[in-house]
Amino acid sequence: MAGKRQTEVQEYKYTNRLIDETSPYLLQHAHNPVGWYPWGEEALQKAREEDRPVLLSIGYSACHWCHVMAHESFEDEKIAEIMNDNFVNIKVDREERPDLDAIYMEAVQAMTGRGGWPMTVFLTPEGEPFYGGTYWPPEPRHGLPGFPQVLRGVAEAYHERREEITDVADRLTERLQASQNMEASAGPLNDDLLEAAYRQLRGNYDQRHGGFGQAPKFPQAMALDFLLHHWYRTENPIALKMVEQTLKHMARGGMYDQIGGGFHRYSVDAQWLVPHFEKMLYDNALLPRVYLSAHQATGDSFYRRIVEETLGYVRREMRDEGGGFYSAQDADSEGEEGKFFVWTPAEIRDVLGDDADVIMDYYDVTEQGNPSTGSGQGFEGRNILHRPRDADVVAYKHDLSEDELAEIVERSRQKLFEARKSRVRPATDTKVLTSWNGLMITAFAEAARVLDRDDYRQTAVDAAEFLLSTLRRDARTERSRSDGRLLHTYRDGRAKQVGFLEDYAFLIDGLLALYETTFELRWLQTAAELADEMLELFWDDDNGGFFTTGDDQEQLVSRPKNLTESSTPSGNAVAAHALQRLAVLTAHPDYQRRALDTLRLVRDIIEQHPSAVGRMLVALDFYLARPPEIAVVGEAGAEDTAALLEVVNTRYLPSKILALRTLEAGEEIEDLIPLLEGKAMVDGRATAYVCRNYACRQPVTEPVALAAQLGTR
Repeated sequence: MAGKRQTEVQEYKYTNRLIDETSPYLLQHAHNPVGWYPWGEEALQKAREEDRPVLLSIGYSACHWCHVMAHESFEDEKIAEIMNDNFVNIKVDREERPDLDAIYMEAVQAMTGRGGWPMTVFLTPEGEPFYGGTYWPPEPRHGLPGFPQVLRGVAEAYHERREEITDVADRLTERLQASQNMEASAGPLNDDLLEAAYRQLRGNYDQRHGGFGQAPKFPQAMALDFLLHHWYRTENPIALKMVEQTLKHMARGGMYDQIGGGFHRYSVDAQWLVPHFEKMLYDNALLPRVYLSAHQATGDSFYRRIVEETLGYVRREMRDEGGGFYSAQDADSEGEEGKFFVWTPAEIRDVLGDDADVIMDYYDVTEQGNPSTGSGQGFEGRNILHRPRDADVVAYKHDLSEDELAEIVERSRQKLFEARKSRVRPATDTKVLTSWNGLMITAFAEAARVLDRDDYRQTAVDAAEFLLSTLRRDARTERSRSDGRLLHTYRDGRAKQVGFLEDYAFLIDGLLALYETTFELRWLQTAAELADEMLELFWDDDNGGFFTTGDDQEQLVSRPKNLTESSTPSGNAVAAHALQRLAVLTAHPDYQRRALDTLRLVRDIIEQHPSAVGRMLVALDFYLARPPEIAVVGEAGAEDTAALLEVVNTRYLPSKILALRTLEAGEEIEDLIPLLEGKAMVDGRATAYVCRNYACRQPVTEPVALAAQLGTR
């Protein structure tokens, strides 16, 4: 017990201002010897009064190298002393403040040519960046200077070479501010842009393992989604092959959790074997949508299984008791990356007994374990479960039928899953972000519609109700411009930080998906309300497109406008797509105009760097496709109504708009959805109308006839 008490005393020897924060990432640093501040006026005022530079450290809770730098440097008393004596130290969770992350990441990339987390940026007391980088070790290593060297050098330069520092800060700030003044292109928005984007993606495609480029390899869900749209529009079989090969290699690799479901962040190698083991909510929202689309496009049940396993993982491990979704799960447990997920042959034999040999062959488990990778990461004697061989090959080797093998695999997965529960779990970042929850609502709503899963439907409804009741200010009780304003983050009963563009855009998109799944008008009405707020708060009247921050938010050194995507789609892309869908449903011309202005703003980026704007390509595809508008009129819950909806839902129709008018609906539905105006049942039977630009084909009552109108793909 004495040892335990000593550990507890040491753990709480220091407490800084982060102790009052809600972010798990910030709370992880609340007992550092570094005198951290959260971002805010208190810290910046201190820097101005004492004429000190600001050390801004940005990371997130599931970031492995953030943990490494924290342990090596921020927990070290000598390094902390240098930081405290020379800087005002500010710690930021990038997931809570995407605006700060975007601004200062652009600055670091301008200074160093690369970026990443942990990110350390040195600022003037006015918040202007003048030096920065990513991970620095505690002593010189692998060509990197030691962090104490960096700290002393920056402090000395700030006080002794102030003119030089000021000049660098001014030039960087001008560059940051210039990026928000990009003007719309005069070039055409046409099919040539989509074809050129496809060719560039094909040129960067890994024909052996799928995906794009070489190691490290990220799951580019938005690019894959665009390729499916391209296949549908052009009937180019290569586009579909690229998607299928990538999806199957990812799902059979170590990047996918073969036992518990869900995707890890990315692969450090080209063949999807060794991941960085954190699991992010956004990956497990974006990827199931692509697998679901592949299931619709091909009918392959493999893709459906990955959707259900991934969404099953999210429902099981990533839900707040109120219905929202958590942000991430850590890569590390017991201080070691991936320890929770890897297996030795002895562990598998102990759990599975007679089935062990088959399963070790199926998942490529060896006594040697997985080899070291280019990242230096090795697993001596431990194995990341993956599937390098087809099931029929394994079945033949063990004299089994494929059905027998499938039974062994299923019962063994369950046994390994139960055995894994006894291990120390990676930590979960339990903050709820409106933006990422919007992505997850879309995934569950679409899966509910396509797979006819009521449990998924209820999960999406619960999440939407949670966000709108907990992360939206109550317009009934507040009397200001902020009435109904979305908030960005929630944890432990506290919602805070006014919402960013991505909160509005991603949630609007999710609510539109929820409407097409439930046909409850409240979701469409709320989506339109939020769209109006989004246009008021974020729209750039001078150049078009949307700023990341609202005009009611803190003024920073620049007002970012995120036009390209990284691990998540850009707010501008999702807004442009969602506004077009709203325009079709509501016949609101301003929605279409703003979406088109956004596409024109990004037009040259689409032409020059299509791989950076996958979701914007989807928005452009929607604009050019003249998507089908499908109106169904029938009795709610009736078999003939369900039969017509099934025809729509089981087909891959990537740009379709779907609306339902039930017998119970009043005339007010026509005011909200003009597409339904004048639509009625034929001969007392559920009836479908397939329209384009509100011009409709002959109404049909038979599912076969509806299928013929929609096409065979």
